[in-house]
Amino acid sequence: MSGVNQKLERMKELSARLREASRAYYQEDTEIMSNLEYDRLYDELLALEKETGIVMADSPTVTVGYEAQDSLPKERHESPMLSLDKTKSPEDLSAFAGTHEILLSWKLDGLTVVLTYRDGTLVKAVTRGNGEIGEVVTNNARVFQNIPLRISYRGELVIRGEAIITYPEFERINEEISDAEARYKNPRNLCSGSVRQLNNEITAQRHVRFYAFALVRAEGIDFENSRSAQMEWLAAQGFETVEYKKVTASQVPETVAYFAEKIQHYEIPSDGLVAIYEDISYGQSLGRTAKFPRDSIAFKWQDETRETRLVGIEWSPSRTGLINPVALFEPVELEGSTVSRASVHNVSIVKALKLGIGDRITVYKANMIIPQIAENLTGSGTIEIPGFCPACGGPTEIRRNGERETKRNTKDASPEDDAVETLYCTNERCSAKKIKLYTLFVSRDALNIEGLSEATLEKLIGRGFLYTFADIFHLSDHRDEIVEMEGFGEKSCENMTRNIEKARSTTLPRLLYGLGIPNIGVANAKLICRFFDYDLARIRAASVEELSQIEGLGDVIAASVVDYFADAQNQETLERLLTELQIEREPAGGAAQILAGKTFVVTGSVEQFANRNELKAFIEERGGKVTGSITKKTDYLINNDTTSSSAKNRKAKELGIPILSEEDFLALSRSADITEE
Repeated sequence: MSGVNQKLERMKELSARLREASRAYYQEDTEIMSNLEYDRLYDELLALEKETGIVMADSPTVTVGYEAQDSLPKERHESPMLSLDKTKSPEDLSAFAGTHEILLSWKLDGLTVVLTYRDGTLVKAVTRGNGEIGEVVTNNARVFQNIPLRISYRGELVIRGEAIITYPEFERINEEISDAEARYKNPRNLCSGSVRQLNNEITAQRHVRFYAFALVRAEGIDFENSRSAQMEWLAAQGFETVEYKKVTASQVPETVAYFAEKIQHYEIPSDGLVAIYEDISYGQSLGRTAKFPRDSIAFKWQDETRETRLVGIEWSPSRTGLINPVALFEPVELEGSTVSRASVHNVSIVKALKLGIGDRITVYKANMIIPQIAENLTGSGTIEIPGFCPACGGPTEIRRNGERETKRNTKDASPEDDAVETLYCTNERCSAKKIKLYTLFVSRDALNIEGLSEATLEKLIGRGFLYTFADIFHLSDHRDEIVEMEGFGEKSCENMTRNIEKARSTTLPRLLYGLGIPNIGVANAKLICRFFDYDLARIRAASVEELSQIEGLGDVIAASVVDYFADAQNQETLERLLTELQIEREPAGGAAQILAGKTFVVTGSVEQFANRNELKAFIEERGGKVTGSITKKTDYLINNDTTSSSAKNRKAKELGIPILSEEDFLALSRSADITEE
């Protein structure tokens, strides 16, 4: 590794450590390094940046301002950005190489962006657009996670690269979107929208990364006619480049096999490879066709297909009412794994493929990852679109959503002019639409059933196993089917059953919170239970006037409780649920309300309690309130490190708020004097 590259690696290491220390300090109120150590590392990073002339966008030494725009200006590229000719044959790649060396690299699946630097500073970023005119996204490029804002080279540098969002980041962002239909279909679409945002703060939150794949111009630098020398030089300037291998024709097959193996677990989206001649002059001498440059070619993965038999269509309802068709077929080996199901996406594609039970179909993995149906060799067309929802039995209807859709799972199909047909459940009370409610019901602060994630619940609801909360306690009736579901097995099914049985014994506040009554959180559920001496019958019969007497509840929340229990179906749901549960008896009146009227903030690690949630529950059960931030209304800060210089400790001292260790707090909570202080 060259000296510059060693310094770049050290700079990345320092930046990561400093960012982690800042996150812990400002977001979690914990210190993972002393101020002296932080300053020492910061100064080292600053010195390395000055020495190399390179400053990365994620460096703690710079602050990139966020800026909103009304629109993205357009700009014409100096020269058209052509598409590449394509092949699926490694033999074609070897023939392309001939007697010359080529660079074989990833063909990343994101958004191509052209960057321009002058005097060592990023001055412009433009998307590929239609190849001739792109959109200016300079503000957004400045917040790409791994891009250098300043480089050591002082001439004009123009490079091309791919902006991408990794699969883990794509999954994280989609998990935060509750509406299944609003989720992004793939990382490429998410990246395109993120790079083209009008507010670059949103771009920054998406953690976009940039990988350089071509150097267009670097005035005054002699690369000795070598593409690989260009890539090495870009790396020395602080850019991350696409992974590449310099190979001869005879080495192409083994190199393609290397990339094919790696893509199975690669976190960066890729839809193939790119080959380009190492000899720059030779490549340029070949010129171009009307559509493609002759110095490079794209390699698309040769899809491994298998013939199998369709054994069924599973209609899977979602929380929005959309019912997705999933093809079930006899298991086949594809790209090193066994597959037996593939999404068919919508009714239009079911019809276009003319699917029928028993049909011979061919299946493949799109980009070697996602199982899809390639074609139907039988085409019986006997699949009937269900008239009733498999989750609730309610009527369904076919809707035309007005969107054009390319049939991703039919290789030779073209987009239809007609709107895409999708199937929906029309029952507003469909259990599948209540997926969030089920997720709340099994959450830690409610029934606390481990192993029932939102994704798992959606599968169980889609199979028609869950119509009401009580059905959770009878999932063992469907054991034979559950163990065969994707992601399940004997062990996971046993664990789920054991956790469900354990959850039968619960408390009234947990149950009340788990019902999902609007506006009723954990704290309010506890307040209501205490006020009515843990008598569920009194709570179900309570009026708005009675509930409004509870301090901190108010008329709106009181009305939510009354409205919930006034609904006959809610009452029936609760009655069925009560037959499955044993409600632990609480002493009348609960714990003495010795902390009533006091507000606490809890920070740092705890020793006397299992975790901070347990300490919070202890305070709330005794009438106290726990908030997340310190204000003038805060009475006490609980922090075992009472001498820490953390942000919350400093704030408490500024406001004259006592800082208590757990021992101090427990001693104080045993004294009735706390209510008098």
